[in-house]
Amino acid sequence: MSYFNLEELEVYQLAESFSEGIWKVVAGWDYFAKDTVGKQMVRSADSISANIAEGYGRYHYKENRNFCYFSRGSIIETKGWLKKSKNRNLITEEEFNELFENLQTIHLKLNAYMKFIGKAAKTEAKAD
Repeated sequence: MSYFNLEELEVYQLAESFSEGIWKVVAGWDYFAKDTVGKQMVRSADSISANIAEGYGRYHYKENRNFCYFSRGSIIETKGWLKKSKNRNLITEEEFNELFENLQTIHLKLNAYMKFIGKAAKTEAKAD
């Protein structure tokens, strides 16, 4: 079912870039903030692209879709950590808005990717 390399998948590229951005933001925080909110936010942000990659590697639509659902859950979790970071004055309103907007884009692209792999699976099933 694989039509391209994982690294060519736009949603994966965006998720990877996003998690690197989160890493850079959290790296500048003090120890307490890093140890509490920071670690959780980095883990959830990293999980977005990690689950896309794992699902992609499964080569079966249903498994790929399940990992996309996990990724989507990590997007929602990361949104929560971003809100906590803003409320606790760890990031500015501007940083929050930019990161949240990037996360929204990833969310939309992930939904589109899930729709694409669903259509590909249906097409593949008809060919059999």
